[in-house]
Amino acid sequence: MKKIAVLGSTGSIGKSLADIVRNNPDKFKITALSSHNNVEEAVKQIKEFKPKLVSVADDNVRLKILKQIPNKNIEILIGLDGLKAVASYDDSDMVVSAVVGSIGLLPLMEAIKNKKAIALANKEALVMAGDIVMAEAKKKGIKIIPVDSEHSAIFQCLNGQDISNIKSVIITASGGPFRNKTRQELVNITPDEAARHPRWNMGKKISVDSATLMNKGLEVIEAKWLFNLDINQIKVIIHPQSIIHSMVEYIDNSIIAQMSAPDMRIAIQYALTYPKRFKTSVPALDLIQTKSLTFEEPDFKKFPCLDIAIKAGKKGGSAPAILNAANETAVSAFLQNKIKFLDIADIVKKVLDKMDVVSKYTIEEIIEIDRKAREIAFGYL
Repeated sequence: MKKIAVLGSTGSIGKSLADIVRNNPDKFKITALSSHNNVEEAVKQIKEFKPKLVSVADDNVRLKILKQIPNKNIEILIGLDGLKAVASYDDSDMVVSAVVGSIGLLPLMEAIKNKKAIALANKEALVMAGDIVMAEAKKKGIKIIPVDSEHSAIFQCLNGQDISNIKSVIITASGGPFRNKTRQELVNITPDEAARHPRWNMGKKISVDSATLMNKGLEVIEAKWLFNLDINQIKVIIHPQSIIHSMVEYIDNSIIAQMSAPDMRIAIQYALTYPKRFKTSVPALDLIQTKSLTFEEPDFKKFPCLDIAIKAGKKGGSAPAILNAANETAVSAFLQNKIKFLDIADIVKKVLDKMDVVSKYTIEEIIEIDRKAREIAFGYL
């Protein structure tokens, strides 16, 4: 029985994880979870899984939950301290980090400090401080298993292979909801349109990142740290069907690809059961029904966020952290109708141009850089 602490239990990854636990009660148990401010979903999960520790956004959310749960024998904490407590909870074997954004960095470090097995769906932590995170994980003997479908695919394609034989890693992207639109047609895109992903059911922030292709840029930086690659070894191609989740090309020019129906439960479950595999409730992939798989080059002019992100990754140092903070600020403003869709890339670029990049930093310093980048980005709204 694997005991799991979930950071971000009420998001799309958290709900898929809950479904896996529900279908495998003999294999997994959720002992702690964080749910931010989704009271309704949190109450459902608390009643079903009976965790002993819960973290929520603030005391207002905490009180609302306490009014609705019959079992008062539960500890409910708030804020960042609550997230860190869930990440380091004694009665857990593994931490699934599925929170969105930079808030995931410190809880991840806490999980590593406490030598928890980690299933990582929070790419921003590695974008911000991948060098520190991976070095600390290595020091503690912790294996970080990726949950994102693309990085899970790479992880699976690397099984049993010599890393030195990698020629390139190919990350696939659906192209998002605006793949066939002209740049002019993107001028008046609404938040609702941007959040309608053609293949995946995700939260609004990640859906907007997918629409701008920033998500792929962040995934390139994440892959660099997860798999100890030179960023020039990582390629992005558009694959609208989202059947091939990523590929690894080896020095003999052979390519190994991981394929499945576009459903996160396979990647999540594999992170929980690695190196074993178990049956899932995900429908089998029917290649006859799929009929064709197509590929395109990404349009960097129409989607400049991808280009900006890759350049920040190549620059290294604190540039990716600045990129991430500026993007989170701009996307939040877009979702509140304060800026236009195309303004997101412009704001991110302005913040990167404005701030100095440092090559060495501590976790505390990168958090301060993150704060400063948000402050500057806010000034451009």
